This record gives sequence, C-alpha cells and structure tokens, in this order.
Amino acid sequence: MKVLYFAWLKTKIGVGEEDVDPPADVRDIAGLVEWLKARGGGYAEAFAEVSVVKAAVNQEFAEPDQAIAAGDEIAFFPPVTGG
Repeated sequence: MKVLYFAWLKTKIGVGEEDVDPPADVRDIAGLVEWLKARGGGYAEAFAEVSVVKAAVNQEFAEPDQAIAAGDEIAFFPPVTGG
C-alpha cells in the first residue's frame, strides 16, 4: 500500500510517500495510524494529535473506520481551508 504525507506531516515524518506492508490486523485508517505511530520518531510526532489529521483512501475522503487493503493509496493531510 502506498502512503502519502502532506504539509507538516511530511516534514515531521521526513518523507512525502512510502510503500508500507502493515500486518494483517491493520484493516482500517485508525489501525494504520496506530501502526504508523508505533514506528516511533517522526511518525509518533506527526500523529500525536490524530484528531487534526485528515485521510483519504484512493483519493476519496475517509473516516477512521474506513476499510483499507493492500494496493490502496492512503493520504494523510492537515485540515484544508479555502482562501
């Protein structure tokens, strides 16, 4: 699965995208976030306030309980505002 990070998430984690292979028990966005946080370092810092992080699965906005699967593209980004 490809994971994309935008804005300050990219800065804290240190990469803009990566391919990951989470364990089989990671089945939704919330589980993926917890797995990423457990990697420590910039991941733990980036997802410390998970309530301010938005997600998309295959370029569609997604809630934390959205199912994910191998081959999906998951994007994490801060809230978007107009202007």
